[in-house]
Amino acid sequence: MSEPDLFVVCKNCGSEVSPYVTECPYCGQRVRKRAPRIEKEGPPEARQRRGPPSLPRLRRGEIPGIAPETRPWATIVLIALAALVTLALRTGEVSVLDFGLFGPAEGQWWRIVTTPFVHQDLGYLFVAMVAVGIFGTHLERRFGPLAAVAVFLLAGAAGAALAAVSGPLPALGANGAALGVLCAWLVDDRMATRRGREHGNDLIGVYVIAAVLTLLSLAAPEASIAAAAGGAAAGALSGLILSSFRR
Repeated sequence: MSEPDLFVVCKNCGSEVSPYVTECPYCGQRVRKRAPRIEKEGPPEARQRRGPPSLPRLRRGEIPGIAPETRPWATIVLIALAALVTLALRTGEVSVLDFGLFGPAEGQWWRIVTTPFVHQDLGYLFVAMVAVGIFGTHLERRFGPLAAVAVFLLAGAAGAALAAVSGPLPALGANGAALGVLCAWLVDDRMATRRGREHGNDLIGVYVIAAVLTLLSLAAPEASIAAAAGGAAAGALSGLILSSFRR
């Protein structure tokens, strides 16, 4: 009778994990659809009749013991929406005045949700969406698509709302939303380290991206420093909440 593997390798972080878990304890990536059944003690004849542990039939492209890497569809949709709004602005059929936050949002509070998708400057769009793509993907694979979308929208709205009540304005673009997604991931990573689950991530690059997103308010007049601060705070709080659901 064949013996089960002593370990499997997580495709996401490369760590060796037990074959009796379905989720990598280091990065949260699924490594199996379900864990093999642990055989109970019994007579040798009974154990022989049971046969080796079995798993469902592998899907196309799936490696035995390792779950296929899933696409971060929610993050892709967020980036695509921001790109489509920018393209619409270039046509002249849509104006930033239709969706952006240029003054107090009294009576038009829906603008705090739409303004993170409005970018006049293509460089600003590129930097913000690269950050969203990196850290939104990490959040989505760790907590699911709803968490990634919720953090983006909450951080973007919180940043825009802070800018609306305190200034300066305008407050356009996703600097606050991107910082929120980054901070949510960073807080969860630091909380995991405190629990003794060091992921070995290089945080220098993370801090550089955070600094670039913050300094966008100097390079792009439409990017508000208040939106960046509000988004970062909301993202950090979201990271604390999400991390509390992890063991």
